[in-house]
Amino acid sequence: MDLGLKGRVAIVAASSAGLGKAVAMGLAKEGARLAICSRSEARINSAAEHIRQSTGAEVLAQVTDVTSYEQIRTLVASTLDRYGRLDVCVANAGGPPAKPFAETTIEDWQAAVNLNFMSTLYFAREVLPLMQKQKWGRLIAITSTSAKQPMDGLILSNAVRAGVTGLVKSLSNEYARDNVLVNNVCPGSTRTARVDEIARALAGREGASPEAIQQRWASQIPLGRLGTPEEFANLVVFLASERASFITGVSIPVDGGFVKGI
Repeated sequence: MDLGLKGRVAIVAASSAGLGKAVAMGLAKEGARLAICSRSEARINSAAEHIRQSTGAEVLAQVTDVTSYEQIRTLVASTLDRYGRLDVCVANAGGPPAKPFAETTIEDWQAAVNLNFMSTLYFAREVLPLMQKQKWGRLIAITSTSAKQPMDGLILSNAVRAGVTGLVKSLSNEYARDNVLVNNVCPGSTRTARVDEIARALAGREGASPEAIQQRWASQIPLGRLGTPEEFANLVVFLASERASFITGVSIPVDGGFVKGI
């Protein structure tokens, strides 16, 4: 299937590793030109070189803290300077720490809102007017299955990701007539450094091993295993494409069947 992404320009945030890098790699393989970012110059440059060597894609790498509106504005401006257009934006960021409510602080909540909700809002403010003007665009937010089915020990993520879901749905209604599609993709347990970090945190709290925590998660997934970043990226790449032209305002889990709701 020709996804119609050849020559398109995509920003993929938090893309030096894990889900973000897998999405960037998937878009590059389809012929998209990329702008990728993370807070670490060494890591984002390494990721950019890996993508270039693997796919031959053109990649702009830029250090960006997605909790800073000014830095996101600079990233978008740099992308326009380099490529002259912007077609796809994948809003992504790491998740807040795993904690029960009693252990959270006001600072934890403010940081979680800034990291996951405000960063998505910042990207939306910068990219949606551009996409609206050209009558074509894709804004895809990466959140978590916790937005659909809250998970024990992840109250910060459960609450803030749900806010992102509401924002995405509202934006999809406002921009649909301009052929700008806004969707939400919800990864379940996927073998990334983030999932390993959560497993270690829960293991320390429960007196178990991280391996036991991950085995417990896998046992709750109908497919009986954790996913891979590439499996997650496949859906994001499709939603970014021409072929997803009648899909907007949805929140799709990529979770091996973990979410129990219909």
